Amino acid sequence: MAGLRFDVLGIGNAIVDVIARAEDDFLVNHGMHKGGMALIDEAQAEALYEKMGPTIEVSGGSAANTIVGAASFGARAAFVGKVKKDTLGQVFAHDIRAAGVAFATPPAVDGSSTGRCYILVTPDGERTLNTYLGAAQDLHPNDIDPEAVAAAAITYLEGYLWDPKDAKDAFLKAAKIAHDAGRTVALTLSDSFCVDRWRDEFLDLIRGGTIDLLFANEAELHSLYQTSDFDTAVSALRADARLAVVTRSAKGCVIVTRENTQAVHATPVDRVVDTTGAGDLFAAGFLFGFARELANEDAARLGALAAAEVIQHLGARPEISLKALAQDNGLLD
Repeated sequence: MAGLRFDVLGIGNAIVDVIARAEDDFLVNHGMHKGGMALIDEAQAEALYEKMGPTIEVSGGSAANTIVGAASFGARAAFVGKVKKDTLGQVFAHDIRAAGVAFATPPAVDGSSTGRCYILVTPDGERTLNTYLGAAQDLHPNDIDPEAVAAAAITYLEGYLWDPKDAKDAFLKAAKIAHDAGRTVALTLSDSFCVDRWRDEFLDLIRGGTIDLLFANEAELHSLYQTSDFDTAVSALRADARLAVVTRSAKGCVIVTRENTQAVHATPVDRVVDTTGAGDLFAAGFLFGFARELANEDAARLGALAAAEVIQHLGARPEISLKALAQDNGLLD
C-alpha cells in the first residue's frame, strides 16, 4: 500500500494506570459499580489514592494499551494522546516509546495534570476503574498529524474520546483523513456507560460509514441496542456494521459481518489474575492480523491469545513478546 508508515495508529486518552488489589466491600463502601468505569475529578482522585492499598503504576489508557500490544506483535505502531509536561506525563511518554510505539503529541505546558486511572482489582480478577482524565481530555484537532494518519493502514479510535468536544473533533478529523487516503477506521466502544451517554451518535458513526471496524464487548453491545438478548443485539449489529467483533470473555468472541456471524473460542488460561486490558489486547491482536490481511478468524485467534496473556498478571500491557507467543502457538510464522 503506497505511502504506508504504520500498520495501526491509535488515538485515545493518555493515562497512567494506578493499580491496587481490593475486596468487594471496598467497592461497596465507596459506591463503586463493580466492573465499570467512573469519571472522577482531581480532588476525588487524590482522596481515592489515599485510601487505596499498595499500588503499581504503569502507563495505560485503552487505545494506548492496544497500540502497545500491536507493537508487541511486530506492528509498526503510533499513538496520539495528550499528557502534561509533568512527572506522570514523562513516565507515559517514556513507556510507550520504549514499547516501540511512535509518540509525537506535544505535551501541554499548563492546565490539568496528566490523566490517571485508579484500578481496583478484586479477588475474582474483575477490575473497577475510576478515571481522572486530566490533560488527556485536552486533545485537540491540532494534535492530529494528517501525514501520520494518512500513512497508517488502520486508525483506531477510543470511544472514551467522545466525551470532550475538542477530542471528538480530533476523532472526526482523523477519520476523514484516513478515509480520504483509502485507509480503515476502527472504533472501540470502550465502556457500556460511555455507550449510554453517546448511543445515538455512536450508531450514527457506525451506520453512516465513519467506522469500518467496530469492537465491543457484550455489555457494550447490549447497551448500544438496549436489549438484554444477545442474538437480537447481534442481528441489529449485522444490519448496521460493515465488520464488528464482539468479545464475550471466556466464551470467546463473535465476528459479525453483513453476510454471517462466526464464533472463535477464547484461549484457555490457568488462572485469571486481572482482567484489566483484556479487551484492549484482544483488539491489538485482531488489528495486527487485519493489517497483515489475515482471515478474520485468524486475526481473532491472535486477539484471544493476547487477551489470555494479559489477564494472567497485573496490568494492562503484555509482559512477554506477543509475536514470540503467537509463533510458539503456531499462529504466526
